[in-house]
Amino acid sequence: MKTRTLGNTLTVSTLGLGCMPMAGIGSAMYGTADRKESFATIDRAIELGVTFFDTAEVYGPYKNEELLGEAIRGRRDRLVIATKFGFAIQDGEAKGTDSRPENVRAAAEGCLKRLGIDVIDLYYQHRVDPDVPIEDTVGAMARLVEEGKVRFLGLSEASADSIRRAHATHPITALQSEYSLWERTIEEEILPLVQDLGIGFVPYSPLGRGFLTGQIKSFDDLPEGDYRRNDPRYQGANFAKNLELVSVVEAVAARHKRSAAQVALAWLLHQGDFIVPIPGSKRRATLEDSMAAADLALTGEDLQQLDDAAPVGGTAGPRYGDRAMSMVRR
Repeated sequence: MKTRTLGNTLTVSTLGLGCMPMAGIGSAMYGTADRKESFATIDRAIELGVTFFDTAEVYGPYKNEELLGEAIRGRRDRLVIATKFGFAIQDGEAKGTDSRPENVRAAAEGCLKRLGIDVIDLYYQHRVDPDVPIEDTVGAMARLVEEGKVRFLGLSEASADSIRRAHATHPITALQSEYSLWERTIEEEILPLVQDLGIGFVPYSPLGRGFLTGQIKSFDDLPEGDYRRNDPRYQGANFAKNLELVSVVEAVAARHKRSAAQVALAWLLHQGDFIVPIPGSKRRATLEDSMAAADLALTGEDLQQLDDAAPVGGTAGPRYGDRAMSMVRR
């Protein structure tokens, strides 16, 4: 697989792998995950040339990092491992944000131990903490860089002001936020800003939590207990309206004899070479399908058709419920 560079310094595979669905919160959100198949999926990703793996301490909590750490044992030198901190974890649950300097350090120590590595390649603040100045948090992260425990710093779902202030404190290598054909509001202010600052961009949920794959045609296709049963965009009239976009993605896919997922990911890759999507997967079949998007060249006509079908703000329904929405773009 070809590579891209985040922040002009960190070279990674053109597509990374989001590990969240494999254990912990991901298995609760997207149905059950098979541990053996999760390991096989990571093995297959490495065989396909994927070098960029994304996890977080809150996934589980902790279980996802432990799984990834076990899976990469003995092969760590060839990989770029990204993880995230920033939640107050008590009694096995996230209880709001905590980006105090002391937690920045404590979280990093825990991440290193669970992943079984000596240095975290990319260490993200998972959500901006409104109670802690971003300069204090990034300053603590920077000290970990100085000590050799972290290589590069990142933010997730930060506002333009927080990005500027953080980057002035220590260079930020990557911003991770939701971005896809059905979530384009990032284009209004954030995407131009990170490009101007030389910060790489890592889209999570690049397939609209599975909606853009075309595999979910009705609400009843979602298994019991699946997080998406409470996702505003999967509800009633919103669901029906959003299927209109899927039909366009499928039409483009049919022209290329590719999958809808590959078209959605290829569209993201066409938005700039500073962008590295991290589709999540817990099965080899979906992994292989997603990674094939790296060599799909869309035409100008394809891109225009997709843009017209998915204008900024055109998706029906908010992307999260009220509580989760209150934690983004701080």
